[in-house]
Amino acid sequence: MSNQYDEIKKLLKRSRMLLEQPQEINLAKSIENKIDDNITNNQETDSLDQIKKDKSKTYRISGGLLTLHGKDKRELEITTEEKTAFQETMDEFVEQVSDLSDFGVLNVYPNEVQWSGKVIDFDLEFFFSIGEKNGVYLNGDMIKLDEKLTELVNKLTSYYDKFKTKWAKVISTRKKTQKVEE
Repeated sequence: MSNQYDEIKKLLKRSRMLLEQPQEINLAKSIENKIDDNITNNQETDSLDQIKKDKSKTYRISGGLLTLHGKDKRELEITTEEKTAFQETMDEFVEQVSDLSDFGVLNVYPNEVQWSGKVIDFDLEFFFSIGEKNGVYLNGDMIKLDEKLTELVNKLTSYYDKFKTKWAKVISTRKKTQKVEE
C-alpha cells in the first residue's frame, strides 16, 4: 500500500513543479491547453469514448499484482500459464537482480506489457516495457555512481532480456487464443 502512496506522492510533486514554472516554459499548462482544444474535435471525443470502454481486472498472485486489460471479459481471464509466468518473473528478479525489491503492478495490454518496481537498497525505481516503448527505464534522486550501481544496471538489463522473452510469448499466446475463439 505504501508503494502506491509513494508513487502518487511523487507524481503530485512533479506536477506541482511543472505547474510552478514561468508561463513561457510551462509545458504542463501548454499540454493541458492542447488537450482542451482537441476535446472539442469530434474525432478526439470518439477516441476518448473508446478508451472508456476498455476494461481491466487485477489478480493478486503470491503478493504481487497482475492486471489484464482488454475490451471484453474473455480478454480479462487469466490462465495458469500467465499466473506461473508472473510468479516466475518475481522469483527470478529476486534471485538474479535484488532480493530487496518492491514490485508494482504488472500490466498486460493486448500489444504491450509494463512492469515497475523499486530496488530498495539503491532507492532506484525501474520500469520494464515491452511493446511501443521497449526497454528498461530507471528513476532515482541523487544516486551515487559506483561499481555497485553499474553492477545493478547490468543485472537489470540482463534480466530485462528474460522478462521480454517470457512476456512476449504470453502476449503472442493471448493473441492466438483470441483469434481461435473468434
